[in-house]
Amino acid sequence: MLTCLPVSLYYEDNDWKTFFISGLFTILIGLSLYLSFKDTQNKTLRKRDGFLIVTSGWIIMSLFGSFPYLLSGNIPNFTNAFFETISGYTTTGASIMNDIEGMDKSILLWRSLTQWIGGMGIIVLTVAILPMLGIGGMQLFIAEVPGVTYDKIKPRITDTAKRLWAIYLLLTLLECVLLYFAGMSLFDAVNHSLTTMATGGFSTKQDSIAHFNSPLIEYIIVIFMFLAGTNFTLMYFGLHLDFKKVWSNEEFRWYLKFILLLAIVLTFFVQHVTGNSWEQSFRENVFQIVSIVTTTGYASADFTTWGSFLTLIFFIFMFIGGSAGSTAGGIKIVRHIILIKNSLLEIKRQLHPSAIIPVRLNKKAIRQEITFNVLAFIMIYFIIFAFGSVLISMMGVDFMSSVGAVATSLGNVGPGLGIVGPSESFSEIPMMAKWLLSLLMLLGRLELFTILMMFSPHFWLNK
Repeated sequence: MLTCLPVSLYYEDNDWKTFFISGLFTILIGLSLYLSFKDTQNKTLRKRDGFLIVTSGWIIMSLFGSFPYLLSGNIPNFTNAFFETISGYTTTGASIMNDIEGMDKSILLWRSLTQWIGGMGIIVLTVAILPMLGIGGMQLFIAEVPGVTYDKIKPRITDTAKRLWAIYLLLTLLECVLLYFAGMSLFDAVNHSLTTMATGGFSTKQDSIAHFNSPLIEYIIVIFMFLAGTNFTLMYFGLHLDFKKVWSNEEFRWYLKFILLLAIVLTFFVQHVTGNSWEQSFRENVFQIVSIVTTTGYASADFTTWGSFLTLIFFIFMFIGGSAGSTAGGIKIVRHIILIKNSLLEIKRQLHPSAIIPVRLNKKAIRQEITFNVLAFIMIYFIIFAFGSVLISMMGVDFMSSVGAVATSLGNVGPGLGIVGPSESFSEIPMMAKWLLSLLMLLGRLELFTILMMFSPHFWLNK
């Protein structure tokens, strides 16, 4: 919050008091809690404690993060302020703002910072905290990708987290420089670099990336969206020129080939529908594909205007997600790989019921409980999607907008369908629906099980 204070002074938007008060209040509360519970630091952290700390931590962080919006008057409604904040921290990118250019510069920077913090926050949680606790689907980062685990970077988890932060910061700075020289103002370049690497999608412009109307800017952002959706451990190996280890990762190969294939095939449909040049059709198509698959949510064009077929295709993309161990949300590609492989092997098992045929990933057999975890995750994911869509529609939202809002919130994508499409905002969504969508954002960001555990009676029983 305090980093936004000098920006407010520079642009003279009179919000420096807002950030001073918000930052000071947050520091005082945090310091008082630290001093109050300092003597309990050395106590053993149980698995149940880990679930509660992570869940309550993200909720409390979102409550405190909404202070600048409320105190500055930029978003005076508490529900809208909380929605914007949790959308930022979970890197969803769904916004209630209808006049982004009219917002104060320091508030826009804070908005982008929430995504940048949340983007790496999930990586640090994944690598440094949750695997130690064995929490829910987060263990997939080390369990489902046996060839690439956090202990292959550095033995100490804290060292691993530091190196991932360094990669995150390095790529953010590199993109900022490239966007600046590509024609963005320094302020716009900083903000878009923060939200690209977080796969968040908040923009300083109402029309998102389409506002800049620059092919070079779009290509730069496509590259960094793709990198942000890649396993950060693989990027560590890549920066150390260990490309053999990068290419040997099965999830990365699927991720790259999937995007390239769709970019080529769907360009023909986009060109036919829009009548634009082949280069523009390819660029707009690949931008939207990478943006949706990596759950970034930027828009250089409105895919809902490309006809029902392409709208349906891009809607399906909302359920894919990026790589495990990336800042992207969604189901994750590695889960789809395991689901597909297990489904194909099930046919073989029916023919050979006595044979033991394990699912293999990176040429190594994965444990059966991991396969069960993946199947349960995907089943629960679609049950929540269906149930959430029904609830949102009961609140007066039309069918198309309901399924679009739930899919994009649960997948942390950003743009949906209907009244929450790429060229629209979530301002027309009813207040109660915004609270439900906020919960879905958090569910998706912490990969379901961490939050759902809170609703289990077994969690609260002292056994």
